[in-house]
Amino acid sequence: MFKLVFLGTSSSTPSVQRSLPSVALVREGEVFLFDCGEGTQRQMLKYGISYAKVRAIFLSHLHLDHTLGAFGLAETIKLNLREKIIDVYGPKGTSGLFHNRPQVRVHEFSGAQTIDMGDFTMQVAQNNHMPNGSFSFAACEKPKVRFHKDKAKFLGLKGPQFTEIKEKGKLKINGKTIKLKEITYVQEGKKITYSGDTSFCPALAKLARGSHVLIHEATFSKEDALLAKEHMHSTSIDAAQAAKKSSSQLLLLTHISSRYPPNLLEEEAKAIFPNTTAAYDGFSLEVK
Repeated sequence: MFKLVFLGTSSSTPSVQRSLPSVALVREGEVFLFDCGEGTQRQMLKYGISYAKVRAIFLSHLHLDHTLGAFGLAETIKLNLREKIIDVYGPKGTSGLFHNRPQVRVHEFSGAQTIDMGDFTMQVAQNNHMPNGSFSFAACEKPKVRFHKDKAKFLGLKGPQFTEIKEKGKLKINGKTIKLKEITYVQEGKKITYSGDTSFCPALAKLARGSHVLIHEATFSKEDALLAKEHMHSTSIDAAQAAKKSSSQLLLLTHISSRYPPNLLEEEAKAIFPNTTAAYDGFSLEVK
């Protein structure tokens, strides 16, 4: 199971209601941050996300509104958890931001790649915000083998035999050989995609294909489409189109400008992709 907690949902500058961009992805007690804007530490305290559980930070690009909180977080970890090391993944230039910080292990990427995180992978793809320096991410649970329990029990499997047949691939019970594939099925994992900052991007729609949740920036209203294009950001309509083209199940809007009424962008997106919610600071969701 993945859990999402939105720590900051504003664009560029904080407001009374919204902090700067950061989303916590919680998995098996570990925390993975998508971006880490100024004030992320305090938001973590406010919404029950432990800095001691942070395993990795994924920086979509190196603009300060997405990175400034990482330095304070690293310093807090240095002061209170001296043996802990966190992994920071980001574009070329990330290592220069964390010079002489031994508690931070930096991994830079310059193009599409897949990072193995254990029981899920993090897929990386370049987007359209900054030439060669801006990326989107997709957390993809690895498929799991599940038992048809009623069928397995009917054929005589009990207790430890479930583990044994999973290890061996087959098992002889009551004189009959039972194959693992006869009593199991593959359960596809959940997928959560985070856009980072970007204008409408076919590569992102491809990365997000089949997402259970697409977290997409929506900095501008449809009325400001030219402004969005100029600054290489997305409108609510761009986000909705990305969700539709990627066949995502749920669209969560973030990176929202304070110039708009709270529900305007959500209403605009819903006209194209009905299953849309505008996230807010503290918004959380379990993806089972």
